[in-house]
Amino acid sequence: MAKAVRSLPELADKVQVFRDRTHAGAVLARMLDDYRDSAAVVLAIPSGGVPVAAEIARRLALELDVAVVSKILLPWTTEAGFGAVAFDGSQWIDEDAVRIHAIEPDQIERQTKEARTKVERRLKRLRGSRPPLNLAGRTVILVDDGIAAGSTMRAAIAALRKQGVGEIAVAVPTAHDRSVALVAPLADLVVCANIRGGFRFAVADAYEEWRDLSEDEVAALLHGN
Repeated sequence: MAKAVRSLPELADKVQVFRDRTHAGAVLARMLDDYRDSAAVVLAIPSGGVPVAAEIARRLALELDVAVVSKILLPWTTEAGFGAVAFDGSQWIDEDAVRIHAIEPDQIERQTKEARTKVERRLKRLRGSRPPLNLAGRTVILVDDGIAAGSTMRAAIAALRKQGVGEIAVAVPTAHDRSVALVAPLADLVVCANIRGGFRFAVADAYEEWRDLSEDEVAALLHGN
């Protein structure tokens, strides 16, 4: 199990608790203050996790980098997924989702290929010629703008474990309580300000302002422009 799950009880089960992703990052930075001026590195899952992570890194004076992960999307949607592909080329498939949705092998192959192509494109766009950080033994604060099903976070954690990182602290503004329970055993710490339950969950519901970010915007945040 994770060493701890930190949340803000006063925000539990509430919606529109953050003005935007930057405000959410400021809230998380206060919850992560014990990492201030440390050797920890903040890794953002693009695209939505980048403005959250950038604010955490700025406020805590930590190094910022990117952990590119992409959902393997269900063939009939642009939001829900049944797995994810990580920056190291590894993939995680939710076999329960495959069974429930009766996804055919050729669909799995096609959707996985699309996710892999997206990861490769984003790596080239966001990292450019910069070599990956040496994360062996380092504490990593892994950030996204929320966790719905948890496939991207699980894939990212698995990829980081393969690289021999030290402590992994997952930091997200909002998450479903079931997803927190799934991710917590995989991490050393989970920090989530707004944990919600219920049948329906959307990450966007935690924010007053919510929009998709372009890769140019994400790159500018990562490069400090």
